[in-house]
Amino acid sequence: MTSADVLNMGREALLTALIVLGPVMAVALIIGLSVAVFQAVTQLTEPTLTFVPKLIGVGIVIVLLGPLMMTKIVEFARQNFEQISQVLR
Repeated sequence: MTSADVLNMGREALLTALIVLGPVMAVALIIGLSVAVFQAVTQLTEPTLTFVPKLIGVGIVIVLLGPLMMTKIVEFARQNFEQISQVLR
C-alpha cells in the first residue's frame, strides 16, 4: 500500500464523515441560530429552550436520513476492508 493509497483512504474517510454528519450538523446549526435570535428578541435566557428544539430536530433528521447514513458508512467500511484484504494477499 503506497502513501497515495493511504491519503486516498483518509480523504474518503473525511468525505464520508462530512456526508454522514453534514445534515445533522446543519439542522442543529439552523435551529440553534433561530432559537438564539428568538431569545435575543424576546430576552429569554432559558437554557432548555435551545436544547429541546435541537434534540427534536436532530432526532427527526436521524430518523429520516438514518438509512442513507448507514448505507454510506457500510459502503465505506466494505471498500476499506476490500483494500486491506488486497494488501494482505
